[in-house]
Amino acid sequence: MKRLGTKRHARTLLSAALAGCLALGAGAALAQSTGATIRGQVHADSAPAAGATVTAVNTATGLRRTVQASGEGRYTLAGLPPGTYRVEVQANGQGASRELTVQVGQTATVDLGVGGLPEAGPAGEATTMETVQVTAQAAVETRTSEVASYVTQKQIQALPQNTRNFLAFADTAPGVQFITDASGNTRIRSGAQSANAVNVFIDGVGQKNYVTTGGISGQDTSRGNPFPQSAIGEYKVITQNYKAEFDQLSSAAIVAATRSGTNEFEGSFFWDRTSTDWRSRSRFEEREGATKAESKQEQYGISFGGPIIRDVAHFFLAYEAKEYSTPRNFLLGRGYTPDQLPADLRALYGSGTYTSPFKEDLYFGKVDWLFGENHYFELTAKYRDESETIQVQDQRLPPAATLNTNEETRVDLRYQLTAGDWLNDAHLTYEDAYWSPVPANFVPGYYLSDGNWTDTIVRSGGSENYQDKGQKGWSFQNDLTFSGWDGHTLKMGIKFKRVDLETLEQNKYNPVFYYDIRESLEVPVHAEFGAPVAGFGNGTASSRNKQFGIYIQDDWEVNEHLTLNLGVRWDYEETPGYEDYVTPQEVVDALRASNAALPGSSVDVEDYISTGRNRSADKDNWAPRLGFSYDFFGDQRHVLFGGAGRSYDRNLFDYLQNEVAKASWGQYVYDFDTPAHPCDVAADATCRAWDPRYLDPEFLRASSMAGAREVFLNNNDLEVPYSDQFSLGIRNLWELGGHDWNTELAFSYVRSHDGIAFLLGNRRDDGRFFPADPPDATDPPPWGIGFAPFSNLILAQNALETRTRSVFLKVEKPYTGASPWGVTLAYTWTDSEQNNPHDGWPGAFNAERIEDYGWFPGKVPENRVVLTGIWDGPWGTTFSGKGTWADATPRYYQNCNVSISAYCHYESYTPDEDFRQLDLAMEKVWDTGGGISFRVRGDVLNVFNWSNYDGYEDWRGGPGEAQNPAWGTPLSIAMPTRTFKLTFGVDW
Repeated sequence: MKRLGTKRHARTLLSAALAGCLALGAGAALAQSTGATIRGQVHADSAPAAGATVTAVNTATGLRRTVQASGEGRYTLAGLPPGTYRVEVQANGQGASRELTVQVGQTATVDLGVGGLPEAGPAGEATTMETVQVTAQAAVETRTSEVASYVTQKQIQALPQNTRNFLAFADTAPGVQFITDASGNTRIRSGAQSANAVNVFIDGVGQKNYVTTGGISGQDTSRGNPFPQSAIGEYKVITQNYKAEFDQLSSAAIVAATRSGTNEFEGSFFWDRTSTDWRSRSRFEEREGATKAESKQEQYGISFGGPIIRDVAHFFLAYEAKEYSTPRNFLLGRGYTPDQLPADLRALYGSGTYTSPFKEDLYFGKVDWLFGENHYFELTAKYRDESETIQVQDQRLPPAATLNTNEETRVDLRYQLTAGDWLNDAHLTYEDAYWSPVPANFVPGYYLSDGNWTDTIVRSGGSENYQDKGQKGWSFQNDLTFSGWDGHTLKMGIKFKRVDLETLEQNKYNPVFYYDIRESLEVPVHAEFGAPVAGFGNGTASSRNKQFGIYIQDDWEVNEHLTLNLGVRWDYEETPGYEDYVTPQEVVDALRASNAALPGSSVDVEDYISTGRNRSADKDNWAPRLGFSYDFFGDQRHVLFGGAGRSYDRNLFDYLQNEVAKASWGQYVYDFDTPAHPCDVAADATCRAWDPRYLDPEFLRASSMAGAREVFLNNNDLEVPYSDQFSLGIRNLWELGGHDWNTELAFSYVRSHDGIAFLLGNRRDDGRFFPADPPDATDPPPWGIGFAPFSNLILAQNALETRTRSVFLKVEKPYTGASPWGVTLAYTWTDSEQNNPHDGWPGAFNAERIEDYGWFPGKVPENRVVLTGIWDGPWGTTFSGKGTWADATPRYYQNCNVSISAYCHYESYTPDEDFRQLDLAMEKVWDTGGGISFRVRGDVLNVFNWSNYDGYEDWRGGPGEAQNPAWGTPLSIAMPTRTFKLTFGVDW
């Protein structure tokens, strides 16, 4: 069959060529979200120096930016690429300069003067060059309302980590988790909201995943990295109070700036490796009879850049690759042991372990071009290609594997224009990103069960996972900054995006058969399969979305103490795939005739019947964002800050597309009449007498019932999820032992609303959701009841909420050239709740209404500490470490282990095992003196070999049964165990 993404490579080449042509006639710029700002006041003999000239020159690239001070001596240099600048001052015929380093998205306040100056700020003693003094602030931003942390190039290069994912250091910011699960998949999470609520901005361009989960494109079920680490210069993690220029998120914003070429030719090569013999056994590999799975992890890459025309144009290129072979452990269900399996399955089980391969290639290229001081161009491109084998572990044996691919192309063309007090930034971007899991084997799936077909012992045969989902499109963004109004920096911007969202979802393309080990290994008792619905398509859905956003904000320096950040943003998105959908008439007829329409039901079916004209895009997404900072003494050392704001995310198309995809690709079930599992062939529409021809997928699909499938419907008034955020804190700079220490203590409250949840729309004959007898029954839900001729009605509506109260503590002694050691401490206390006992998947099928669930502890540890340290030792050595300690994360389970057989309910528990990991690294550099240096580095990950578990036995037991003795015990472990990793590198 033809897959949705077959011609994607051709589209990618075409889009790249088109972007190259556009480069001849259009432009964009360094985004304000990543650009740094240097601002302050110029004095002459302690009086404002009206008309003074201030110039910032990037010492690496020669980029220049000049402004003239206002009548009050104020100046602002905005939109600067992060880096080291020589700040030059001309006032009253005299001049001087001093170097200053600014970070991504930072606003540095630097007061300049001729003759007498106000008292020096936190950078220390003011210096005098001729008759001009320049007070340069330390590379820390204190007068901001943002709750934010910086990750520097030194930290990215020096701190130990298991994989070269630059986001691995985001958890050095309080309130943020970088999570690696037992399969090696990674994600970023902030507070109680899921990873979907995060957005990452690289050079000002959002990397949002519009279709599937994970927050950013390519991070849904992937061990890969979103960007080559060698191409990242530094980044900023903003957990709250981000300004109005940030869109499509409701938790953390990560703002990264890529590296650029400089006036010197430079390059770097690295290769690192670890393998089976360099790691300790996991707890599960220490079991009797278990063997140590073969594993390998190799990462290698090269980057280089330099001038095209000195001080005018530069280039930078980077390539990185990852090749993994990761151990997976099998764990049979229902307490069975390998010797109890049939011979063929026992052979597939083998030693109880499996090695899962993964391969990723990442490419990045960048060219910048400066015309005079006022025109600056950049063109960047990224390509990502990865493939891996997934879903082989626990009860799933190797034949049931899924082959997963990720492919992504992004191109960004920018132009920056400066004219006096005006700065204009523009972006023209293109993106093409697809995630495509397919079965490794196209054969029927084989589930071996124990009694009830849901009690799985082991899984073989072909995978049922068949999908191809992604996004492609272009966008234009323009941001305008005006700094000519004394004390104010006004920013405003617009954004338009046209993006095609596409999905193919043919799950259970391989039919799945369930066998009862107590009865027969040849005749199944149950089957599940997918088939196209005649006249409605083949499981594909698409939508040509249009996104529009506008914002305005004012950073107002009221006086030397008080700064206000005032902004508002409005976003709008058209999703024709949702708004223009027409509910099939046969579904409409069934809805209106079914028990779901009975009086007493909580469902009004008319809220879900779409005519193609009764749905519209959400137009109410106004997001005010207010912040303040109060500098007690006007020296940036002790600052009170806080803010309140609203931020809107967006609805994932993977949730919205279900009503289209499920209407054209049905999923069906058959029960087979066997002695141990009898059913009535004549009366039960899903009951069949066994026929070996059912093993042929085409015969099985041809036999499917046209109506007996699940129907997904979206509410006609879906809104966009959002969060309201509040914070209050104090930020301090202390001088201890001759070093500056930065501390921050903040209190945070975040309430998120309107996440999509899927609820079961079926009702019993009396209109009830649960049985009437016993009166307090909360089980079983009415699956397959009351919606003839269809099986189940699934309804999508705005329902999910979270509440998060946090205390953030941050302590930092920055690493500097003058003080070559640094320490960071991030502590987070969190009290969170969510109104759904699931994590990730928004299914809420075990309650009639979402409010019937009540509130559950959020999937966030109560206490979490992240400590890092870097020290440049003697003889070219660098020592570093990172330690993470966190309470166990609550887990949810359905408790049926009670005396009343019809009563099951959701509960939560917290495992006994906390998360603990300490990583250490040492690097030695040999400088040849000829412009070439060699590096050797050793990382020891999880030094104490602590076991950090990712999965637990959550089945407590059936009704009336004794409690499962294995309930709450670990099932899977998150890597790494204690591991040694060796790295070689060459720099020139």
